[in-house]
Amino acid sequence: MSAGMRQFFKDYFFIIAGTFIYSAALNLLIVPLGLYSGGIVGIAQIIRTFLTNYLHLSFPSMFDMAGLITFMLNVPLLYLAFKRLGKRFFVRTLVSSTASSFFLSVLKISSGPVISDRLTACIIGGFIEGFGTGLTLRAGGSGGGTDILGMLMVKKDPNASVGKISVIFNVFVFGICAFEFDYTVAIYSIIFNIIGSFTIDKLHYQNIKISAVVITKSGAAAQAIMTELERGVTILSGCGGYTGE
Repeated sequence: MSAGMRQFFKDYFFIIAGTFIYSAALNLLIVPLGLYSGGIVGIAQIIRTFLTNYLHLSFPSMFDMAGLITFMLNVPLLYLAFKRLGKRFFVRTLVSSTASSFFLSVLKISSGPVISDRLTACIIGGFIEGFGTGLTLRAGGSGGGTDILGMLMVKKDPNASVGKISVIFNVFVFGICAFEFDYTVAIYSIIFNIIGSFTIDKLHYQNIKISAVVITKSGAAAQAIMTELERGVTILSGCGGYTGE
């Protein structure tokens, strides 16, 4: 087997393993306490709660609707990724988001809290969730959802970022949690997501490695870096000291 093929299988192994770890952290430690993730998954969890608590719909005990709802919300975003963000990004995002939705659906939610103390569960769950997500990102995967929206926004506006889109979504999710459920639900959910984000940043080297490239025509180069290399781009204006150009 060639080195390229070994790397291919290694990447997809870690993409799937990472989504499994992420889903296990949610369904075993966070969901039993009535807490929520951020982004598209958090929105899917809120929709699931409304369907069960307000519309009184019942679902099989061995199947969590949040995973299926997450996948349904990702479908139009995956289509946009396919059309505008390149084949490599689309395929890896499709695999990771589908695997995540599958594991969220079939991993049985604990009938009772594995860790009853909310703060402890958020700290441990955040580290585990962040570790799983970090593995997926290091292998070139993406959770879909806000990642896709962020990439699309960066493509249109270099001043936008995946992080900004994620913050907007999370403000929406946790605002609903505070308004509709309980402010403590929002607070602990925020703690869980902050710890998860911190762990992701420590594990995902893309967030801490920066390269400076000096070019005269930024448009085409920035587009190629974002779509082909799947890296963010920050454009700074400047001029040469000798030529003034």
